[in-house]
Amino acid sequence: MTPLLSQQFRAFVGIDWADAKHDICLQPAGDDTREFACIPHQVARIDEWVAALHKRFGGPIAVALELSRGPIVSVLQRHSFLTLFPINPSMLAKYREAFKPSRAKDDPTDAELALDLLLRHPDRFSALNPQSADMRSLLSLIEQRRELVGDKIRFTNRLTHALKQYYPQALEWFEDIDTIQFCDFLTRWPTLPAAKRARRTTLEDFFHAHNCRRAQLIERRLASIRGAMPMTDDPGVVAPNRLLALMLVAQLRTVLAAIDVFDKEIARIARTLPDFDLFDSLPGAGPHLTPRLLAAFGEQRDRYNGAEELQKYSGIAPVTERSGKKRWVHWRWQCPTFLRQTFVEWAGQTINKSSWAGAYYRQQRAKGSSYQAAVRALAFKWIRILYRCWQTGTRYDEDLYLNALKRRGSPLIGHLEARPDTKLNR
Repeated sequence: MTPLLSQQFRAFVGIDWADAKHDICLQPAGDDTREFACIPHQVARIDEWVAALHKRFGGPIAVALELSRGPIVSVLQRHSFLTLFPINPSMLAKYREAFKPSRAKDDPTDAELALDLLLRHPDRFSALNPQSADMRSLLSLIEQRRELVGDKIRFTNRLTHALKQYYPQALEWFEDIDTIQFCDFLTRWPTLPAAKRARRTTLEDFFHAHNCRRAQLIERRLASIRGAMPMTDDPGVVAPNRLLALMLVAQLRTVLAAIDVFDKEIARIARTLPDFDLFDSLPGAGPHLTPRLLAAFGEQRDRYNGAEELQKYSGIAPVTERSGKKRWVHWRWQCPTFLRQTFVEWAGQTINKSSWAGAYYRQQRAKGSSYQAAVRALAFKWIRILYRCWQTGTRYDEDLYLNALKRRGSPLIGHLEARPDTKLNR
């Protein structure tokens, strides 16, 4: 039973939030009258409105709004007599469209629709129950790190395009350009003529200083630098692209340093959480995926009623549509994409780290599934296993799971026994 059904609220409020203002629709309990108001996004004004609300109704008061975190949520959560009920923005948009097929949008109307959804469908919503400060910090840091990685990708793509205009050889000399070594090289020798003028010993010292000591690789680079021909000598091409490349290198250097800072802070916080060891022991998790998996499950074990809820929420479980004699199965379009990506990326890492996972993946590919479809199917199975481990607080044990597959007579056992390198045949 949700708190909305189990508590006697004195009033109900719907809020449509924005950066500059918040539209409000208020309905007292036991009264069909609805009142509308608008307050600016200022902490003092919001607190004044909340104080007036408490003076008028006391508590508790139910508040429906479109988000589960953000500035307005942080302000409202300071008041214990307010119970917040997050509403999915997509749900609210579809609800609005049901009454306005023209898709006309108005903030006061959205506030009323949020209130209406909460009152008419109380069984669909649960009160916001924040996790611990450390877990919320971890989740924010992981998401912010992902945005920094996106910035890194954008900078490297633009840098690649700029270098292809006047200095493509630099891209051939290095396998990865999102490194400090590449940034330092391009800063020191931003054009091909500059690199060709450098002494052999200077270049060797540079590579050695950046922990590159493979003699064959260094010799190959030096030979390529000596024999390289410039793509163009046109200053109208070289000068602007050289300047752009240097600016992008400076930005790339900054974002690489920022990612390193975030990695250290993520690792520090993750190790303080009780379930860290549970996820750290997973095959293929590693330093980056362990915190992501830890944040994906969280610490509230009553959050999901079963593994299938997490499979659906994360977008791993497929969707089946039926209409007449037609049946169509596809992946979920509405889901937290970063959460889905976390499970898919980790499942891909387990193919070579877990014997049964590798066998299952190969089985799916043999059926004609694409790589992505096979990995999603593997992630689907992993979520069920992890959910059980998470609920019981038990670390995953590969041998125990293989024995369980044997007892159930799983067809995967046949695939494993056919491979001499698996645990079953050692």
